[in-house]
Amino acid sequence: MTISLRHARVRYGPLEALHGITLAAPARGLTVLLGRNGSGRTTALRALAGTVALSGGAVVWDGVDVTRVPAHERARRGLCLVPERQAVFGSLTVRENLELAGVARDFSAALDAYPRLKTLLPRRAGTLSGGEQRMLALSRALLAQARVVLVDEPAQGMSPGVAADTYELLAGLDACVVIAEQRLPPVLRGRTALVYELRRGTVAFGGEAAELE
Repeated sequence: MTISLRHARVRYGPLEALHGITLAAPARGLTVLLGRNGSGRTTALRALAGTVALSGGAVVWDGVDVTRVPAHERARRGLCLVPERQAVFGSLTVRENLELAGVARDFSAALDAYPRLKTLLPRRAGTLSGGEQRMLALSRALLAQARVVLVDEPAQGMSPGVAADTYELLAGLDACVVIAEQRLPPVLRGRTALVYELRRGTVAFGGEAAELE
């Protein structure tokens, strides 16, 4: 297992969002965190990334406790978080956003994945539609060649066809990929994917996608 939460607790003031949950994502492959709004799925992603602090438990990555390792250091070590909101720099152009991924000026992997971005390179990211911003955010994750990719609702705002391609893309990455969704996307049914269903900050189910069905 590449990255895991072990008996993790997270508090927002007096409210506890995660009640000692344990889950683990494999080194290569897709893990899906399911749950309604308020279930804790987004908080679990943020806890793995280090953008929220644990009030109890641990985050373990490749057998090492990284609970106290800050988010920027986890990113430097190969972890990439694509949040649901504010995932791109709106005042910068699409090209500048891609350049921030740190791969010189070779955007071929991103533009092959999302050809629509080719015509948008000079546009400011803040002027793009919601679906286009998701494409850009995911493209930056592709270019970063991260070992762990965490994505909150990856296909939000996308057309059904682009959404299906996005899930196929994420499932095919040579990385540990964890996505958070309200429901299991149809394109992932029948695929080999590890699924955790969260309810009110606890794990209600953990197993293969086919078992959930």
